[in-house]
Amino acid sequence: MKKIINLYKSIGLTPLEAINEYKKRNSEYKNKKTSYPGRLDPMAEGVLLVLIGDENKKMRNYMKLDKEYLAEILFGFSSDSHDILGIPNKGEKIIIEIKKLKKKIKNFKGTYNQKIPVYSSFKIKGKPLFYYARNNKLNEIEIPEIKIKIKNIIIKSIYEISSSRLLKEIIKKINLVKGDFRQSTIKKKWNYLLREKERFVIVKILINCSSGTYIRAIADDLGKDFGGGILFNLKRTRVGKYTIKDSMRI
Repeated sequence: MKKIINLYKSIGLTPLEAINEYKKRNSEYKNKKTSYPGRLDPMAEGVLLVLIGDENKKMRNYMKLDKEYLAEILFGFSSDSHDILGIPNKGEKIIIEIKKLKKKIKNFKGTYNQKIPVYSSFKIKGKPLFYYARNNKLNEIEIPEIKIKIKNIIIKSIYEISSSRLLKEIIKKINLVKGDFRQSTIKKKWNYLLREKERFVIVKILINCSSGTYIRAIADDLGKDFGGGILFNLKRTRVGKYTIKDSMRI
């Protein structure tokens, strides 16, 4: 029996749903204690480390491991979750200067304090941040920041996408998500915002970063000069020495 499982989490699943699905197909792990060092949001996919049995005692060590992501950031929109699974808003139409965009992306490299997205599982006073966001209680707390380090950030490609194709992709991804994530309201808003024929810019970047980094927050920060920015796709390609090419698919 393995002590660590390098599991490939698919889009639409929470980490817990992915682990439970794995246990259904591998009965020897059914009653074993499991946990994961580093959450992946429902809209993200890729490497999810699963600790088995006594390996859970080393959770702190695994939490420190650096991570690598392949992210696609969509410009022209913002959302309260900083990704497509949030209530979207359309920003001002801005012609994106590629030179300016590349310069701003490179400026993310280094160490700084990052504000944690309000729709996250980070706990304050025993409750996850999303509890305060969904119940209009953000005024009762101070949004925390975390010190992060972007070790490297590389632009892989920049491309355009039509509003009709974008809508199709977004609805397809949202339909994969189970549970109550406000899907009905979110889909209605996307249908309204993308009703006209337009084209939008997406940048694909590869990020090597410290543990605890929120790529969604980077998308939001990056979009501030370009009419808004949200995470369109996110794939975690590495956690420490564990890579996506060795991930076990369910």
